[in-house]
Amino acid sequence: MAEIGFFLSSEEHGPVDLVRQAQMAEEFGFGSVFISDHFHPWTNRQGESPFVWSVIGAIAAGTGHRVATGVTCPTVRIHPAIIAQAAATSQLLLAGRFTLGVGSGENLNEHILGDHWPPVTTRLAMLEEAVALMRRLWEGETVSHHGTHYTLENARIYSCPETPPPIAVSAFGDRSLGLAARIGDGLVTVSPDGDMVRSYREQGGRGPVLGAVKVCWDTDEARAKKLAHEVWATECLPGQLNQELAMPTFFESAASLVTEEMVADKVVCGPDPERHVAAIQQYLDAGFDQVYVNQVGPDQQGFLAFYDKELRGRLGA
Repeated sequence: MAEIGFFLSSEEHGPVDLVRQAQMAEEFGFGSVFISDHFHPWTNRQGESPFVWSVIGAIAAGTGHRVATGVTCPTVRIHPAIIAQAAATSQLLLAGRFTLGVGSGENLNEHILGDHWPPVTTRLAMLEEAVALMRRLWEGETVSHHGTHYTLENARIYSCPETPPPIAVSAFGDRSLGLAARIGDGLVTVSPDGDMVRSYREQGGRGPVLGAVKVCWDTDEARAKKLAHEVWATECLPGQLNQELAMPTFFESAASLVTEEMVADKVVCGPDPERHVAAIQQYLDAGFDQVYVNQVGPDQQGFLAFYDKELRGRLGA
């Protein structure tokens, strides 16, 4: 049976709030959280971007959750050896309940040190080399590596879990889907696309398929639509814009073309439980194993109470 978890938005909420949300989610019966990993938010209106590894440590100390990153880029801004160490520590703190979700990244986060933002084929090759290097480091041996994209000399992770964290690989198109099936222990994708799930399995993909669904619960539908548009108009940006734009202000300019109704077509807004159930059920019907619900805005407790009262039973969760 598929699991429904709770999504923690690092773009919208500071570290203290994220930890409290994880605690509240556990109090309302959720057993797992998915947390985004960014250096910048998508827009200035979202307004936050704490260091995810510190937040994961606090969640580990304050809850019994299973935790996954959704997703970390281990290729440009942070060397994969450092991500390997962070993930190993998280796996120890969480007593084996950690999943490292990885992806090829966005220019928004990865350009900040002045590095060249490579084309997608290079980014995927970098991700493949990074994943292989992290797996070697998790064996607990001293590693030297002189690869196409990364160099490592005499590196060893001493605080290493007996069981390494599984790696779930993000994919949006055929090329990245094939990579995820080849190198991953799971798939992360945002669209409830049953064909993609089937293709992943047919290409040998193993492990769970993870996805996130954005909603904006409020007792007033018009207010929910307004908030969803203000905070997440970027949900409607097409093509490669999410990967290529470099600054929150650029996203704001692009999102100025997005209307409130366009966002409401993608994000369920308001108090109708049947519409919320239908949005989540799309992912379950498509074959997802884990679906994380992302409530837009500050009223996380209100949504959690709504989920507990109105959605859990309807979803059989």
